[in-house]
Amino acid sequence: MNDFQLHDNELWCEEVPIRSIAEDVGTPFYLYSHRTLCRHYQVFDEAFRDVPHIVCFSAKANSNVAILRTLTGQGSGIDIVSGGELFRALKAGADPRKIVYSGVGKREDEISFALESGILLFNIESFQELEVIDKIAGKMGLKAPVAIRVNPDVDPMTHPHISTGLKENKFGIQIEQSLETYRKAAKLRNVDPIGVDCHIGSQITDITPFLDALDRLKKLIGLLRNEGIAVRYLDLGGGLGITYNLETPPHPADYAGAIIKRAGDLGVTFILEPGRVIVGNAGILVTRVLYTKSNEDKNFVVIDAGMNDLIRPSLYGSYHFIQPVLQKPGEKVQADIVGPICESGDFLAKKRMLPAAGRGDLLAVMSAGAYGFTMASNYNSRPRAAEVLVRDREYFVIREREAYDDLVRGEHIPAFLPAGR
Repeated sequence: MNDFQLHDNELWCEEVPIRSIAEDVGTPFYLYSHRTLCRHYQVFDEAFRDVPHIVCFSAKANSNVAILRTLTGQGSGIDIVSGGELFRALKAGADPRKIVYSGVGKREDEISFALESGILLFNIESFQELEVIDKIAGKMGLKAPVAIRVNPDVDPMTHPHISTGLKENKFGIQIEQSLETYRKAAKLRNVDPIGVDCHIGSQITDITPFLDALDRLKKLIGLLRNEGIAVRYLDLGGGLGITYNLETPPHPADYAGAIIKRAGDLGVTFILEPGRVIVGNAGILVTRVLYTKSNEDKNFVVIDAGMNDLIRPSLYGSYHFIQPVLQKPGEKVQADIVGPICESGDFLAKKRMLPAAGRGDLLAVMSAGAYGFTMASNYNSRPRAAEVLVRDREYFVIREREAYDDLVRGEHIPAFLPAGR
């Protein structure tokens, strides 16, 4: 359930009509419901209430500091994959002891920053990375808490670009090699192998792959403890899917119940890294129709949001439900919903049946809270969209729309080049 609902054929967010926000801030803009964010977090956290656990929201899904502050205010930790996300998490008031650092390519300065900040643990993706962290921690007089990201070779049955737990993927260490990696880690002076980590993919709509991965991790934890390596944390990653179209993902309570039952008496603190399931359906993209056109029997609705604003349809062929902000009677028309970018791949929907749209109409692209703004770019020198948060009857601009000056901020013309006009 989310808080984007129709009232008298007009779409509202909580107690605010979306049309009034568009008139104030312009389009396109991302719009988030504070109430939905909090409820989704609480439902997920409550599902694991019977076991020791830490929920670490995945910042890559949506890293706006107001969104992060909303969730840390509910008790969430943060899962990060860069020094920039660590900076954002700390700015948002995250407890460093609830921050886990994932990612296959951590730079040395990012590792130092995380050690200085006192994060909970690093999720290690290669033995070379382990050696680098050991070296840096030694220079700083610290001992780095680590978990090895184990690749269990489990098919998550999701899109290939967001599958991360197969042998062919770049992430983690193959489970057959992980025991030897832990043995090497235990011999290093400046790291402390306290956890096991696994992340098999994103937008997963079946519990079975999670349980298959857990079965393999349980065996590994048993082997590690037999060798005196005291594993205290089991990071199961994220990946639980949401409904975009016809998907029927499990409820967080069903997911948690299955995980807890299968885990048995492991004696670990679970770390969960939900992203999409928290914020995906808590946000939408609002855009305005610029033009409509037809080429023979093909109809196009040209909008002011493009693939630079929301790249998922172009990148993954992803489906987002699209509806008018103001519902009008009339027959539906099949059309491609396309943006202003000079690419044939610039579309938000193809062959979509929608009420006939006219110039100036507002459209709401639903389920856009995750991997929307965080993947946005300035391609075609387009300023990035505004972000707005609604709480009850008020709305707040939590990121201003970029201006043209922002596009060239940090750029410099060398003195040897001729002056411009």
